[in-house]
Amino acid sequence: MLQINGSLTPALLKERLSDFWELSGEKVKRIDAEYDHAQGSPVFTVAGKYTTRGWTEWTQGFEFGSAVLQFDATGDDWFLDFARKNTVAKMAPHVSHFGVHDHGFNNTSTYGNLLRLMNEGRIAESEWERNFYELALKISGASQARRWTTLPDNQDAGFIYSFNGARSLFVHRSGCCRALFLSHLLEHQYMDEGDKEISLLGRAVQHGKATARYSIFYGEGRDSYDTEPGRTAHECIFNTNDGQFRCPNAQQGFSGFTTWTRGLAWAMTGFAEELELLRELPDFEHKDDAVATFERAAKATCDFFIKHTPTDGVPYWDTGAPRLHKLGDDYLDRPSDPDNDYEPIDSSAAAIGAQGLIRLGRYLGTDSAAGERYFHAGLTVVNHLFGKPYLSTDPEHQGLILHSIYHRPGGWDHIPEGSEIPNGESSMWGDYHAREVALLVGRLADGGDYRYFDASLMLCGSR
Repeated sequence: MLQINGSLTPALLKERLSDFWELSGEKVKRIDAEYDHAQGSPVFTVAGKYTTRGWTEWTQGFEFGSAVLQFDATGDDWFLDFARKNTVAKMAPHVSHFGVHDHGFNNTSTYGNLLRLMNEGRIAESEWERNFYELALKISGASQARRWTTLPDNQDAGFIYSFNGARSLFVHRSGCCRALFLSHLLEHQYMDEGDKEISLLGRAVQHGKATARYSIFYGEGRDSYDTEPGRTAHECIFNTNDGQFRCPNAQQGFSGFTTWTRGLAWAMTGFAEELELLRELPDFEHKDDAVATFERAAKATCDFFIKHTPTDGVPYWDTGAPRLHKLGDDYLDRPSDPDNDYEPIDSSAAAIGAQGLIRLGRYLGTDSAAGERYFHAGLTVVNHLFGKPYLSTDPEHQGLILHSIYHRPGGWDHIPEGSEIPNGESSMWGDYHAREVALLVGRLADGGDYRYFDASLMLCGSR
């Protein structure tokens, strides 16, 4: 399990962060100079070069959002200009894309980050630019809320369905709900048939409750494999005729009864950052129940991550991957090994999950035993992830964080010559979320903060 370094502080990681941001800027510029966008959005690397993979266009916002974060961390105007130009030129189709569940990935990473910087006074106030970003985020949230499956009981009214259709609930918390919450904070009115207004906050909370109920297991014997809290299912399947839950499933994990660690990490970070927001929001109907549900889910998933991750905090791609046993019974009692012959590491799960650990720790309070544990667990992951063998120092490699996995069951990941498993490659989501957690830790080191959902800086609280 993860060996938590309780002596780490954000300030002690500043040297690692400095090296990280220097490399990060080089990678952003290298992709801009070398990648052929005519082939589609960059998704993951093959032999160190970013390439695409047709499924959905869910990674373009990570490319330009990474440039926004680079500017945020360094103040280098080149990255701000690059991000602004490409957001205006290329991101509009994502705003009204009714066919996907991941508006948070594309639109909050671009329009959302740019609006946040304007709200913080980091970029100059511009009326047209503010209106442009706000309108994009409002429509994005409404487009996301439109993908709705109604459930039959009163506790969980429904969920945002995935690109697999109305029967499918994915565990991608931040991919869905960042867009909904930001649109709500901007006081957008989502209108449906017959001029019926649909609550964006209500749908975000209901989707969260459905995710917590169906996608996360709590060791309560839901099935014969439900033996401990915190295991997650990538996908849950429902009967669309009557709304009944049918079974857990997996798209990128090994099975519906094992835990795909990137899905686990999405849940960790999504619930933690939503708890930060719920604390700030005025009371609404059933708020206490939502907070209790989200806290339970966040704690269970973070505890599971800590227990089922090697000592350095970088997990294997699925905790039930079929050949993990060949690594020996003690594989969780030593650092992760991306060069083994049996099962790959997924560093992107570490990059995403680290932020969830840090945010949950701060939400609970680092003066409490539980909060301190989660907070230092997140810092421990960052400390290892931003060094060898994960930080990409090769100037010819376009990726930033090595040993990321995309779709192991589909065989999409590059296996280098002489290796038995995929390794040595990067992903847009892994690199982007590494930048997010680096920005968070850097701001904490300087006595600041960084949140997607800062209600005091949005329209409903600041103007």
